[in-house]
Amino acid sequence: MKSGDDVRRAARLPKALISLILLTVFIHCRNTTFPPQDRKVFIKKEGRQYVLYRNGRPFVVKGASGYTHLEVLRQMGGNTIRTWDTLNLAAILNEAQRNNLAVIVGLPMPGSSYLSYFYKDTAKVNAQYRALQQVVEQYKHHPALLMWCLGNELEFKASPAQRPFYKAFNNLLDMIHAADPDHPVTTTMTNFSVIQAMLMQWQLHHLDLISINAFGELQVLDSKLQHYARWWSGPFLVTEWGAYGPWEVQQTAWDAPIENTSTKKAEHYQQLYRQLPLKNPRCLGALVFYWGQKQETTPTWFSLFDEQGRRTEAVNVIQQLWTGQPAMGSAPAVRYMLLNKKGAADNIILTPRSLQTAELLMESPPRDSLVFQWQVMQEDWFSELGQNPRLLLDTVITGNTACLFRTPAKEGPYRIYVKVSDGHGQIATANTPFYIVK
Repeated sequence: MKSGDDVRRAARLPKALISLILLTVFIHCRNTTFPPQDRKVFIKKEGRQYVLYRNGRPFVVKGASGYTHLEVLRQMGGNTIRTWDTLNLAAILNEAQRNNLAVIVGLPMPGSSYLSYFYKDTAKVNAQYRALQQVVEQYKHHPALLMWCLGNELEFKASPAQRPFYKAFNNLLDMIHAADPDHPVTTTMTNFSVIQAMLMQWQLHHLDLISINAFGELQVLDSKLQHYARWWSGPFLVTEWGAYGPWEVQQTAWDAPIENTSTKKAEHYQQLYRQLPLKNPRCLGALVFYWGQKQETTPTWFSLFDEQGRRTEAVNVIQQLWTGQPAMGSAPAVRYMLLNKKGAADNIILTPRSLQTAELLMESPPRDSLVFQWQVMQEDWFSELGQNPRLLLDTVITGNTACLFRTPAKEGPYRIYVKVSDGHGQIATANTPFYIVK
């Protein structure tokens, strides 16, 4: 029996501390529920280790976020791909199955910031529910399916105003678990946030695992996961890791991020791979980003391939990391690009319609077989109504390792790009931002 003083001291405990204690107990209880072992894909805790089982066998995710070049991925020892939406999903699943690859299927939904526009509109929410329900019912028996990823970087928030968002998410979560008990469900966060992880468990009915997209922050991911294990002790995936993001690098005076060359990015892939928390007993695997070509700040920033399917040097690095064997042949290697003898960090300001010279410095003397393709493009945030935000400008006059070009007439931010191909399916890339002032 407690004394009167004990009771009074307990009564003086801060409400926030009491809530935190209750939340910790709640989280611990939520982490002890696991699906039965007769499911096609499930997660089981064995001692301190979490193990993902697929078709009765342990399965460690090793693959790429992206859905092209699947044969190359298989040849390099990859076993999993990830999509962000359901566009062409049947073809992707079938191609993955032909290459013995599993698929994490992304089910797209607007983030929590779309509260007023989307989640307070019952008709839109109901339409989303019916559309995703149809997808789950249609593909839940596909042999390539590994798990569902409900939304991407949705930004879970603690505000009571977010109730419509959480209600919609939980309704979808319940629907997926009911319609397809054979496959786990996850969602992603940027880097690792203990607050996000706590909210996922506190506000959501039940996620089977969390997924993390990490780039430069990958260097501290494992330490954060271990430090905050009391708040999140369940399994996780790294669903995106790769080159430093545009938000993590030096920028020009006009806020244009400075992109590394493909050779420098290959070095970063090698360094960051060693930072992956693959030895963490709660880690179920990792997916490199981006397996294909995409426009994100630039057409080359995250792209491991170009539009023609040619490989960058980072692909060779990944192959060696995965297999222990060096790739056949080496991609062209570049050091840096100079524009009028200046680098990107020099904040290059140019005048309209003037002749300028860009120069590419190679790691070794260029071979005769190399082909140099120079282009000038508007910066991707430079746009007007009805205008292509990535307009390719016909201003390059001539170019090899050095390029003579005429600057655009319109004031604003641009980049000059070079792509070096070796004729054997491998490329190197570099670019430099500049600004036109009249």
